[in-house]
Amino acid sequence: MRLRAWDLAMERGGRRLFSQLSFEAEAGSALIVTGPNGAGKSSLLRGLCGFLPFAAGGFALDGGDAERTVGEEAHYLGHLDALKWALTAGENLAFWAGALGGDPGREACRAALVKVGLAHVIDFPARALSAGQKRRTALARLLVARRPLWLLDEPTTALDAAAQGAFAEIAEAFMDEGGIVVAATHAPLGLARARELRIGAAERVAG
Repeated sequence: MRLRAWDLAMERGGRRLFSQLSFEAEAGSALIVTGPNGAGKSSLLRGLCGFLPFAAGGFALDGGDAERTVGEEAHYLGHLDALKWALTAGENLAFWAGALGGDPGREACRAALVKVGLAHVIDFPARALSAGQKRRTALARLLVARRPLWLLDEPTTALDAAAQGAFAEIAEAFMDEGGIVVAATHAPLGLARARELRIGAAERVAG
């Protein structure tokens, strides 16, 4: 499997965020998107998900399901943790598992929380979790339904050193199984098989 993008360009609010952006990411690898604030890192991920339009270029997931879009083949983790505060951590994972075609059973959700070090909060309402616990619960969502591509925006935000190490182990195991990680970040993620894709500063569109 391989994620390919060619000659991508994106504009937001009268600015050209990037243009002629091309890259590839093979199965079992990670692509780390870096660059200054406003360069378009988050917008690139949202474009790959289908949430934002590209002004030019194209992209494809070679070897993926021909009947699905790239966004449908991906897990997307944005700045927000996307948790329903009235639900427990376990109920949030069960909801996502059911929506994404995974196993919504309690044991499957507990196993995902074990991997992020949060088995003890399975019955805690999301509103009672700390910022780091919320982020780890959001990361556990990656584990309750199989997707070959992870699109992650600042995945280690609010995580302490131990949780960052656990994330790296989870991502490395995912790549061992042939997964592809594309992550926008300002901080090192500790992934041994990662290449960097640097995006420059935004430019105003003439017109």
